[in-house]
Amino acid sequence: MDLNKIRKMTDQERDAELQRMKQELFNLRFQHVTGQLENPVKMREVKRDIARVKTIIREKELEQPKA
Repeated sequence: MDLNKIRKMTDQERDAELQRMKQELFNLRFQHVTGQLENPVKMREVKRDIARVKTIIREKELEQPKA
């Protein structure tokens, strides 16, 4: 996933995307355990995308002034 695309998303869209990716990772892990996973590299890619989204969420949190 492109970083600029993630940065342009709203907070709600980022949260929804993060939940979608976590669900996808869960499904990939399930497929891996049952031997149905065709592309094991996909798990690594999804993990990295999750980390990217979390990083940008944290950046946005730090940008907000403290109340």
